[in-house]
Amino acid sequence: MPNWLRTSNPALNAKAFQGQVAAGEAMTLQGTVNKTGILLICTVATAAWTWDRFVTDGPQAALPLLIVGAIGGLIMALVTIFKKEWSPFTAPAYALLEGLVLGGISAMFNASAPGVAIQAVSLTFGTLFVLLVLYASRIISVTQKFRIGVIAATGAIALLYIGTFILGFFGVHTFSIFGNGAIGIAFSAFVVVIAALNLVLDFDFIESATHMGVPKYMEWYAGFGLMVTLIWLYLEILRLLVKLRGRR
Repeated sequence: MPNWLRTSNPALNAKAFQGQVAAGEAMTLQGTVNKTGILLICTVATAAWTWDRFVTDGPQAALPLLIVGAIGGLIMALVTIFKKEWSPFTAPAYALLEGLVLGGISAMFNASAPGVAIQAVSLTFGTLFVLLVLYASRIISVTQKFRIGVIAATGAIALLYIGTFILGFFGVHTFSIFGNGAIGIAFSAFVVVIAALNLVLDFDFIESATHMGVPKYMEWYAGFGLMVTLIWLYLEILRLLVKLRGRR
C-alpha cells in the first residue's frame, strides 16, 4: 500500500482498502458523498429524538438512550472495521446509534450553556465545508510532512486521553488540560485543529481510494470513516465552546 494512503483515522487507515477489488461496479467519489449524506441524516434524526426526550422528560429519559448508543455504536464501529462488506448495513446502524449519543451529550451541555450545541454544529459543518473547498482547490495539499505531523499529533492526543483515563482509576487527575483555564482552552483549541486537519487526510484518502477500483460497498465504509472524524471534531468543538462559556 503506497505511503500516500496513510491516515490517522482508525477506520481509514493504510489497510482499509487492502485486498479490496471490485468484481462489478466500483467505488466512486460521488457515491461516497451520497452515502456520507445518508449517514449524516441518520445521525441527525436520532440525535434530534434523544434531544427531544431530554427536553420533554428530563435527563433520566435521555441517559439510557445515550448508554445504548455508546455501547452499540462502539460494537457497530468494530464490526464495520473488521467486516467491511457489511458496511451498507453496519454504517447506517453506527450513525443511528451515535446520534443517540450526540443528542444526549448535546442536550446536557446545552442545558448548562444555552445555544452552545447549535454553535458547535454550525462550526463543525462550516469547518467541513471550508476544508473541503481548500482541499478541492489544492490550496491545502497533503504532503508527506503534513501527513506525518497530523498523524503524530493525533496519536499523542489519543495516548494522552488513554493515559488520563487510566490514571483516573488511581485518583490522579490532570484538571489543567480539561478545565476552563488558559491551559485547558489552549489544549482544546489544539485538539480541534488536529481533528479538523484529519478531515483533510480523510479527503485525500477517499479520493485516492476511488482510483483503486475497490467494490461499491466501500462507499459506505468510506462514509463511515469520515463520520468518525466528524463526530470527534463536533465533540471537541462542543467541549471548547463550553470551556469558553465557563470563562465568562
